[in-house]
Amino acid sequence: MINAELFKEVSPLSDKDCFILIERQKSNFNFPIHIHPECELNYIENAKGAQRIVGDSIEEIDEEELVLITNPKLEHAWMDHNNKSQTIHEITIQFHSDLLTEAFLNKNQMISIQQLFRHAEKGVVFSRETMAKVRPLLKTLTCENDSFYSLVKLLIILHELSIDKGMRELSSRQFVATTEEKGGGNKKLNKVMDYLSQHYAETIRLSTVADLVNMSEASFCRFIKQHTSKSFIDFLTDIRLGAAARALIDSSQSIAEIGYDCGFNNLSNFNRIFKKKKGVTPSEFRDNYRKNKTIV
Repeated sequence: MINAELFKEVSPLSDKDCFILIERQKSNFNFPIHIHPECELNYIENAKGAQRIVGDSIEEIDEEELVLITNPKLEHAWMDHNNKSQTIHEITIQFHSDLLTEAFLNKNQMISIQQLFRHAEKGVVFSRETMAKVRPLLKTLTCENDSFYSLVKLLIILHELSIDKGMRELSSRQFVATTEEKGGGNKKLNKVMDYLSQHYAETIRLSTVADLVNMSEASFCRFIKQHTSKSFIDFLTDIRLGAAARALIDSSQSIAEIGYDCGFNNLSNFNRIFKKKKGVTPSEFRDNYRKNKTIV
């Protein structure tokens, strides 16, 4: 459930346009945490130290970054934080979620873009190598006067982004529901994720989950590492933290209550793990959202 106090951005993108590009030179970030139905590709340079908030991911950004968000319910914002620059350059591209139809995305030539859009439902940040490749394309796009060629160039950019092996998802799986919530066609992984999503508040034993998919504990640990790049403990912890982050935003429960309800055995343990994984304490995380939201 999206918090009623969340600021809903009204995009200048019209129904008759495929996309809109906005280029800004600015001295600070002043837009609150917000959502909008349009997909958004956001390129920022010369803003080292600014803070990016995407779902339950809060990170300090480097000199430049490129982020794609395709989920209309995923909260996001960039804040000044430790940024001292007065010459921030930002290129924002917003496009309709149905710009590329499902039938079109199912074509062989479009599969990588289809997968990109699914990953970007949790927000994705791209690698330095891909930014270096896409940066001149973005800057050329800002000068393109022919709307048809602009669309072709946007498709080229999306393709280049889709083949980035170094892209990284930002928001956690448990924090925001996505069409990639389950493990694709892997029935065993889907079964594990369903179980953990329903029982994360309880004490969960490795042996119980391994038995669920008829594996030994050692084989199961290798299976989880192969499919998630995380240990079982880290995978379960991320699910619990995602649920906790969502509750910190959407409920008025105390931090201790949220910690216990999400499977952490005591408040100090919850605070320690949350700070280690998110970079802020649960209290700071909640405050970040409250102070940066505007009533609709």
